[in-house]
Amino acid sequence: MNAHAAISVAADERLEIVQSSERLAEIGPAWMALWRQTDGLIFQSHAWISAWWNTLPDHDGRALRIGLVWNGERLVAVLPLAVSRRKGLLMLEWAANAHSDYEDVLAAPDCAPEMLQRLWGQMSTLGGYDLVRLNRLLPGALANGLTGATAGVKLRPNHREEMSYRVSGQWVDGATWFDEQPKKTRQNYRRGRKALDEAGDVQFRLLPPEAPLGPVLDRLAALKSKWLSARAIESELFDDGAVALAALAQALAQAGVLHVFVLESQGTIIAVSLNFVQRGTMMAFVTTYDPDFERASPGMVLMMDYIQWSIDHGLHTVDFLCGAEAFKRRFATQSVTLSTIAGVGSAKGAVAALADRTRHKVQVLQERWSERGAAVQAE
Repeated sequence: MNAHAAISVAADERLEIVQSSERLAEIGPAWMALWRQTDGLIFQSHAWISAWWNTLPDHDGRALRIGLVWNGERLVAVLPLAVSRRKGLLMLEWAANAHSDYEDVLAAPDCAPEMLQRLWGQMSTLGGYDLVRLNRLLPGALANGLTGATAGVKLRPNHREEMSYRVSGQWVDGATWFDEQPKKTRQNYRRGRKALDEAGDVQFRLLPPEAPLGPVLDRLAALKSKWLSARAIESELFDDGAVALAALAQALAQAGVLHVFVLESQGTIIAVSLNFVQRGTMMAFVTTYDPDFERASPGMVLMMDYIQWSIDHGLHTVDFLCGAEAFKRRFATQSVTLSTIAGVGSAKGAVAALADRTRHKVQVLQERWSERGAAVQAE
């Protein structure tokens, strides 16, 4: 198979599967034009996928599988996948999956679902992977239509789910939202601000577009790495000088959606949130704080400040993206379940998939027995 392969479908339509860095770069303008036309999220943009691919420390065990549908010279759909190695298995998954939320197919309104299914049929028969796992699908995601493909690897709904929490409502202003919070939440915020004020001059601000990103990203990476290390968690986003973080932040900035909020004590950043705004929504991508100030809960203070800022500036939703952390649930007014579709690409993958289904069934049974036991004790 060539580094990128084109498959004829009709006189004016063709499929292409991009597998080389060079071709990935070449299709940038067409991809970004489609992304702007469809109002795609940043996670489906060429800039985002390229930032991930170009900053990987190595490409061992990885391979691009970027599926394209062309109508003449116009790009009408992108299915951005890649092969990655995980726990001894080769996974066909979303490109930049480790750094993305709400992943999906990018398609123009005139791209028929049948074309996407044909594209999947061609992509899946390339091989070179054990399992397919397309996760973090919002309700109504176009990728769900791939389960109807009659050619290639069969995709089915998978038991894996993730949660997304949001703050959404009709408030006159940020102060109104704040006043509606539980008394304990308001008290915790005021205690935190008071403790920070006692330590020195405290300022909440949104960095202006012309502010240099380097220093604040270095501070964010240092604080986040410290937090992750204390919990024995690893993240590619903050490895090797945080080059991936810088590249992704630059993609946000170039798209004109980047919003960086900071909480400073005597000019030093003690909490930072790397956010972006799309579709009338403030989305919180990476947030961290200085553990030396943990008693004052600077992360909570910063979050409540940027929620109020968002409402004051006409945004209808603050989206915490993927993750079921307690602080997200505490503030959320809405939750969304993100689904997964999956398939098998090899005999090794079939064994792994069977083992996974068995573990899940056992877990469900154990939970049911536990619930029954608790109900009996309560009687």
